[in-house]
Amino acid sequence: MRTLQRIALALVIIGAINWGLIGLFQFDLVASIFGGQAAGFSRIIYTLVGISGIISIGLYFNELNEDAHADDTQDISSRNLSYGTEFAEDENDDLNL
Repeated sequence: MRTLQRIALALVIIGAINWGLIGLFQFDLVASIFGGQAAGFSRIIYTLVGISGIISIGLYFNELNEDAHADDTQDISSRNLSYGTEFAEDENDDLNL
């Protein structure tokens, strides 16, 4: 499933770049590469980009769940932190202040 999500994300990025080019320069990169908007292969690319957008909606919610899970496993209280020095003992340890 991870591979499918990565492919979908790559196609969404391609679609976003294409829409940016259309918006800024009125240039459709997919159509110019594959023979126009009505060409069969261009329509397949447009369809794959659209399906990838739908798949990427699931990525959005999946990322939120992974971030919440990562925060649980990276809890600072579960780490063994040592702030002592490796050179000498602190002189005030014997005073029990």
